Amino acid sequence: MPLPADFADLEPFLAWALPTERERYAKRLDSSMDEMQEFYDATFPRLEEAIAYCDAFPLDELPDDARALFHLLQSVVMVSFPVEVWKQPRVPDSGAAYLDLVVEPVV
Repeated sequence: MPLPADFADLEPFLAWALPTERERYAKRLDSSMDEMQEFYDATFPRLEEAIAYCDAFPLDELPDDARALFHLLQSVVMVSFPVEVWKQPRVPDSGAAYLDLVVEPVV
C-alpha cells in the first residue's frame, strides 16, 4: 500500500507501517540499531507534516494511504526511545517483562 504522494520518499520504510503494537514491537526487536536509526532519521523530521496530514481525516475513516502513514508514525514512536535514549532495541533492565496492548486505535 503506497503512502500519500507528499510522503513517497518514505516508501522505502513501508515495512514499518504495521497495524498493531505487537507487530511494531516485534519489528523493533528484530531490527538492528542501524536500521532503526536510518528509519528514525528519515521519518522524524517529517512528523509534524505527517500528523497534520492524518489529522485532516477522522481516525476511523483514514484512506488507505493515510492509514499506512499513520502506522508509520506509530513505528517512529516505537523506535524513538531505543534510538534516542537506550541505544538498544530492548528496554534496559526489564528482564522478561512486557506489556500487551489489547485495543488498537486504528487497524
